[in-house]
Amino acid sequence: MKAQNGDRLVCEGVRLGAPRRVGVIVELHHADGTPPYTVRWENDSHESVVFPGPDARLEPADHDSDR
Repeated sequence: MKAQNGDRLVCEGVRLGAPRRVGVIVELHHADGTPPYTVRWENDSHESVVFPGPDARLEPADHDSDR
């Protein structure tokens, strides 16, 4: 998994009834885009350092829109 700032991290709930968590990657800790990431969660705007598990996927931001 390799990310860029602005990508969305989606973590599916792994238990019955657990909600999906969605956040925006606001900081990379490695230049090559590998975890961990600092993520700002959409539901409460709190930030945390995340090592994504097998329940997570990345949704790329539109990084070409700045051109």
